[in-house]
Amino acid sequence: DITQKGYEKKRAKLLARYIPLIQGIDSSLQAENRTPGPAQTTVAAPKQQKSRPTNSRDERFRSDIHTEAVQAALAKYKERKMPMPSKRRSVLVHSSVETYTPPDTSSASEDEGSLRRPGRLTSTPLQSHPSVEPWLDRVVQGSSTSSSASSTSSHPGGRPAAAPSAATTPGAAAATALAGLTAHAHIGVPVNSRVSSKIQQLLNTLKRPKRPPLKEFFVDDFEELLEVQQPDPNQPKPEGSQMAVLQGEPLAVGAPWPPSLLAALQRWGSTQPRAPCLTALDTTGKAVCTLTYGKLWSRSLKLAYTLLNKLTSKNEPLLKPGDRVALVFPNSDPVMFMVAFYGCLLAELVPVPIEVPLTRKDAGSQQVGFLLGSCGVTLALTTDACQKGLPKAQTGEVATFKGWPPLSWLVIDGKHLAKPPKDWHPLAQDTGAGTAYIEYKTSKEGSTVGVTVSHASLLAQCRALTQACGYSEAETLTNVLDFKRDAGLWHGVLTSVLNRMHVVSIPYALMKVNPLSWIQKVCSYKARAALVKSRDMHWSLLAQRGQRDVSLSSLRMLIVADGANPWSISSCDAFLNVFQSRGLRPEVICPCASSPEALTVAIRRPPDLGGPPPRKAILSMNGLSYGVIRVDTEEKLSVLTVQDVGQVMPGASVCVVKVDGAPYLCKTDEIGEICVSSSATGTAYYGLLGITKNVFETVPVTAGGAPVSDRPFTRTGLLGFVGPDNLVFVVGKLDGLMVVGVRRHNADDVVATALAVEPMKFVYRGR
Repeated sequence: DITQKGYEKKRAKLLARYIPLIQGIDSSLQAENRTPGPAQTTVAAPKQQKSRPTNSRDERFRSDIHTEAVQAALAKYKERKMPMPSKRRSVLVHSSVETYTPPDTSSASEDEGSLRRPGRLTSTPLQSHPSVEPWLDRVVQGSSTSSSASSTSSHPGGRPAAAPSAATTPGAAAATALAGLTAHAHIGVPVNSRVSSKIQQLLNTLKRPKRPPLKEFFVDDFEELLEVQQPDPNQPKPEGSQMAVLQGEPLAVGAPWPPSLLAALQRWGSTQPRAPCLTALDTTGKAVCTLTYGKLWSRSLKLAYTLLNKLTSKNEPLLKPGDRVALVFPNSDPVMFMVAFYGCLLAELVPVPIEVPLTRKDAGSQQVGFLLGSCGVTLALTTDACQKGLPKAQTGEVATFKGWPPLSWLVIDGKHLAKPPKDWHPLAQDTGAGTAYIEYKTSKEGSTVGVTVSHASLLAQCRALTQACGYSEAETLTNVLDFKRDAGLWHGVLTSVLNRMHVVSIPYALMKVNPLSWIQKVCSYKARAALVKSRDMHWSLLAQRGQRDVSLSSLRMLIVADGANPWSISSCDAFLNVFQSRGLRPEVICPCASSPEALTVAIRRPPDLGGPPPRKAILSMNGLSYGVIRVDTEEKLSVLTVQDVGQVMPGASVCVVKVDGAPYLCKTDEIGEICVSSSATGTAYYGLLGITKNVFETVPVTAGGAPVSDRPFTRTGLLGFVGPDNLVFVVGKLDGLMVVGVRRHNADDVVATALAVEPMKFVYRGR
């Protein structure tokens, strides 16, 4: 840092040696013109790099122009007070004249003409270049930012502009040095300093506000808002009257049924101990085990006694009545699952059937682990063979699965159970509102919830199925479905015991090897009923060629558990067309509809049980996408053919409510969600009070807002309507609903369309 006086002396000393050069510029240039030299013979043009003759030199580079410009600049800056120089000096200092490209007033055609005619003189008067002096003045006054920008814009590559040819003369060199020095003295910072630009950028960033002003949050940007699609004025609208609540037939009173499910098990185990209860098959189709009612009763008693008296933790019972217990059994072992299920009921424990985890980090089992944790499960029941197949930790024990709570594992094979004393009897009460079991359900988002079923609902469901299907003692039922949940559990494990039926369980692995195995077992066991899905009927159609010795004449009911799916009608009609010649009667096929929350919603009955004839509905796809029923003809491509799923269950009431908003009753020609009011439905989602109230305690209302009943309804998640003869039709599921604009489509219809490509004799198109 120096004082102002010292700065003036330093400046005068630096400029003193350039003053004689400025005064002698004119004479030196004149001497140069008189004495030809090498510099005169080759003078580069601003744009052309080729040599020119001496007499074709551009007049704008004459010495008098530069002399006047430099003298004017010096006179101007002598009057101006120079600022203090900056202490920072950059090694990247370039002359301002070098970084500035002078404006080119001569056109390219003139340059080319001068090259083509080297002998022609090009004379440019001084007044034709009025921009020369302002240009040099801008060089002296310009800042580093403008110099850099000009240099970059003139030369995209970032290199400094080439100096004009006049800069090669001594006078021009002096002017250039003086202009560069005065520019640095005026600016105070290097011309091309990168550091300064970065600092300036940082300052600009710090000055910028971190968030917009508060008022901007309350200003709607209408240009970015999505345009709300207006409804089509020509779209079909429901025109029918408001539907009425559909009442099912009353549940039979005074029927010779046992008072409870456990009472039925005790009765059959004591009076009919050798009656077959369940037959399990291996993957080759051979019967590996037949569980009798006597064995089921005795093994269930041993398990209940062991659970209540032999499991302790710190000298206290590990379990108490009402605790939840996980049942982990493979699909190939229905016998041990049945023993575990009834053993838990006898011990007043709540069974929670789940799938066998495959790996420690299985994504599906993580959601199951969340369910087990929310239910407070601490014990899991399994078999010796299943436990050996589970992943193990280094200690040899069953590994802790990701997302699962800490569990104790109990193997329930016979040698691991304690025999109860003869005077020991369970105190199970299975007729009240207490929870009987919890069935898991996977939603479309992938989360797993548990649907609780009370003892009263369990007994009411078994009685309603017995009445609707006409089950009787000692009947044989062939079950292809999963026996741990849904219709496979309700028919094959619960209702069968109430009626002392014999169930033949077909493992899924056997169906993969031999799709005709269930038909062969119906024929060999003379089964009266069969429980299948439309996929099983489809596979058996593809594998039936060459099978001539099968007969389905013994069947009185072929229950299609997924009859609510739109593609099931194709499998049913094609199956009937092939096997009608082998004893299958058309009225035997009985589709049904069910959901985890409402259990069985509707089922078709054979004519001997009072059921009306089956019906098909050919509906317009355009109308269905707007939630409206419009009957069409089958010849068109834009139709959907659906079959009825029968009548409402005995003792139940059914209505159809609007999908969106409040649960208003739909009109008779409108699609909505089916709701059921019955004593045979689920009671809640375990531990989830919020969604329980929305699903299990719905109160449908009329258009005037009056409730249709004093009893709550349960939402089934099924979309459909009530057709002629009070038959229920299902066209989709709420979980598979896809809303595009104002139109609705169903994911099941995509599958139906794909299956319609299959070259079969009976094909019904999907949406």
